Amino acid sequence: MDSIRFGCWVFLFCLLLSTTGYSRNLTSRPAVVNIGALFTFESSIGRVAKIAIQEAVKDVNANSSILRGTKLNVDMRNSNCSGFIGMVEAMRFMETDVVAIIGPQSSVVAHIISHVANQLQVPLLSFAATDPSLNSLQFPFFVQTTPSDLHQMAAVSDVVDYYGWKQVTAIYIDDDYGRNGISALGDKLAERRCRISYKVGIPPDSGVNRTDILDILIKVALMESRVIILHVNPDVGFEVFSVANRLQMMGNGWAWITTSWLSSVLDSASPLPSETMDSIQGVLFLRQHTPDSDRKRGFYSRWRKLTSGSLGLNSYGLYAYDSVWLIAHAIDAFFNQGGIISFSNDSRLRSVKDGGLHLEAMSIFDDGKLLLNNILQSDLVGLTGRIKFDKDRSLILPAYDVNNVFGTGFKRIGYWSNYSGLTVVPPEILYTNPPNRSSTNQQLYKVIWPGDTLITPRGWAFANNGKQLRIGVPIRVSFREFVSQARETDTFKGFCIDVFTTAITLLPYPVQYQFIPFGDGENNPSYTELVNKITTGFFDAVVGDIAIVTNRTKILDFTQPYVASGLVVVAPFRESNSIAWTFLRPFSARLWIVTGCFFFVVGLVVWILEHRINDEFRGPPKRQIITVIWFSLSTLFFAHRENTMSTLARFVLLIWLFVVLIINSNYTASLTSILTVHQLSSPIKGIESLKESDEPVGYQVGSFAGYYLSEEVGISKSRLVALGSPEEYAKSLQLGPGKGGVAAIVDERPYVELFLAGQCTFRIVGREFTRSGWGFAFPKDSPLAVDMSTAILALSENGDLQRIHDKWLMQNTCSSDTSELEADKLHLRSFWGLFLFCGIACLMSLVIYVLQITRLFCRAAPAESASPDQCPSRPGNIRRLLTLMDQKEDRTKNESKRRKLERSFPGKDQDGESLRNPKRKETEGTIGATSA
Repeated sequence: MDSIRFGCWVFLFCLLLSTTGYSRNLTSRPAVVNIGALFTFESSIGRVAKIAIQEAVKDVNANSSILRGTKLNVDMRNSNCSGFIGMVEAMRFMETDVVAIIGPQSSVVAHIISHVANQLQVPLLSFAATDPSLNSLQFPFFVQTTPSDLHQMAAVSDVVDYYGWKQVTAIYIDDDYGRNGISALGDKLAERRCRISYKVGIPPDSGVNRTDILDILIKVALMESRVIILHVNPDVGFEVFSVANRLQMMGNGWAWITTSWLSSVLDSASPLPSETMDSIQGVLFLRQHTPDSDRKRGFYSRWRKLTSGSLGLNSYGLYAYDSVWLIAHAIDAFFNQGGIISFSNDSRLRSVKDGGLHLEAMSIFDDGKLLLNNILQSDLVGLTGRIKFDKDRSLILPAYDVNNVFGTGFKRIGYWSNYSGLTVVPPEILYTNPPNRSSTNQQLYKVIWPGDTLITPRGWAFANNGKQLRIGVPIRVSFREFVSQARETDTFKGFCIDVFTTAITLLPYPVQYQFIPFGDGENNPSYTELVNKITTGFFDAVVGDIAIVTNRTKILDFTQPYVASGLVVVAPFRESNSIAWTFLRPFSARLWIVTGCFFFVVGLVVWILEHRINDEFRGPPKRQIITVIWFSLSTLFFAHRENTMSTLARFVLLIWLFVVLIINSNYTASLTSILTVHQLSSPIKGIESLKESDEPVGYQVGSFAGYYLSEEVGISKSRLVALGSPEEYAKSLQLGPGKGGVAAIVDERPYVELFLAGQCTFRIVGREFTRSGWGFAFPKDSPLAVDMSTAILALSENGDLQRIHDKWLMQNTCSSDTSELEADKLHLRSFWGLFLFCGIACLMSLVIYVLQITRLFCRAAPAESASPDQCPSRPGNIRRLLTLMDQKEDRTKNESKRRKLERSFPGKDQDGESLRNPKRKETEGTIGATSA
């Protein structure tokens, strides 16, 4: 009874505590909570935001479940897109005890008043200030309730990369909003190996006139890039399009991409005047993506009734509406946590002699951090979709619509999200699938580009500033068939020049260029120095016999190779005559030794396996040695007479005969070739023999071959001899290393083939040990390199490339071309698999045989040790084991068992038995004759 009474008292006490806490929570909720709103009333965004905020406040106050008796009051102030006015209005807010401010609309204003908000701990929730730098730790009380430009620039970069453009021109408003947005664009483009080739800012002052914009666009038109990113405000943006249309920059070949400023105007003020629409035809623009929902459709219907169709609803209006609801939910959570709206004066402001500014009227929101945390931890669904912030205080799952202006309106050609990139499927559908950002999954619908065309702009053109491309050409002294300069002129000719001039005529646009000679005319120039001139900007491209090698591709772009190349070894040769020992040439010494060893090993293994059961492998030691040798060598001709009775021996012999068949066939083929085909021999067999020797090696002056031989192959530089002409090639090879010449020359195949066309005493030895090609060099990420590669492929396909080759490089060949250099000997590496297989077979058979002998030995050991006087010893066991292995197997018992089986089958035909065992029949006949 006492326990029941005690429980009741505890229950009543807890109930009292909970009731007291609840009443305290209710009493801490004021009747009205003040919030501020700061934006530009007369802007395309502000006109929509004003109505949206008012409607949101009405909806919040009409919903009894959100603030439970507390009303939300919003005080709107006009910043007029001025940082100064915005700061003044923000300070006036601080005198009215507001707990949060919606806005500002301008990023410039946001930068200024965020410092005030930090000190007074009043959260700022901006639905339109998209400057990515506002999301930094410098402004902890600033919250972007719309996607940051960091994501918008990632979307722009993906669009640029999707269409294969590598460089863009950026036009931006020169303030915090424009500069920081373009900075983010540059970072995102760099991640996709693209870049901003030229950027220009427009003064943010309202005093910018049409002449200023005209001067800017004239400079842009002189640039190479034809992809323009326009990141400005609406007033400046439409003025830019008007001037660009006048300069014919809105026609074929141009691509214009704007950020979300254009969508705010088209959504709220559409349809625009026909003159304005004509100036933006073909433009791509982004708009914040808001998922479709019943609630959103209902608000659109309500909006049309409110505005009577005079003002459209843009995405910024939706974000402004959701910002009010976000604050309402955060304030409700704030009260539920026991928060109290109270303000205190800043002691630092009291000490400031304000001179009549009344700074002491501004007060600090005591629980501002608690309200800020509730805002950042919110998770609700609004008109714009799910509202939740990540650890960087950015909205999760940002997405944009990609739109294309045409006719009197625009169409959506796809979506972008940081989850799946560019797609034609709404992002909210893809969120249920694993993320896929692969290039094959990126997709957009067809675009009508400026000039009313479906053909995607190339994205660049030659700069229209009167400058010709400076193309470097090497002045070759040798092998002038490839590149040569006409005497006392600036004209060039040769195979490489013809390929370039023919390919450039296939481009769909004119190219102005001039050839600039490089070299002193006395020696071949250094090709490494030549291509490095591109990286310094001295040359715009290099044309000639330029090898595409790894260290060059790191700093340059090359076209598709128009000649296959690679390093080869050239050496003198002599006719190879047959000698008495020619029959030994097919095999290398190591292969001969291993083959001979295996002959005797296999013979020994077969002898071991057959010795106990086969009389042909028994007898005196001398006879057994002769039998092993004879049996081994006779297998070479499959002429062995001895029969094998053991299954293991037959298995070994089968494997060995297969090995012998392969070796015999290769030997016969190689020897036949040596004796019947005209053979040429050289002491140099290839790059490996050069590496192992210490003789001098020649290479062409200016070629990368010298660097490759010393750095990659490992040949000492002291052995390398630079040679400048085909005549020096021939002289050095004829002299040889003993008379001041070289043992061989290493050069690229095209040079070598041209050299050998007139030299019949030298040949290519060994294989081509590098594979590369020749191409034309351009700066990194040059679009001309891509177009020239396409042109070279077209030359190859239509046969023009081969015709140019035949014109310059087709020479009469030597009459001894049908002769062949001496083939390499057959080496052990070609047959080691066969020998390994045979060795394993022998080893397995011996192991099985030893196990069988050991088993017999173990059975015999107990019987012999039955006498107690005998004590087995280790030497005795070994002696008995060897005796067991040497003695002939007793088959008497087996023979008697077989005869019993024969008598059990009396109808068995004796002739059949004779046929099965003819040797036994012969033996019995001999015995019968003897007894008779």
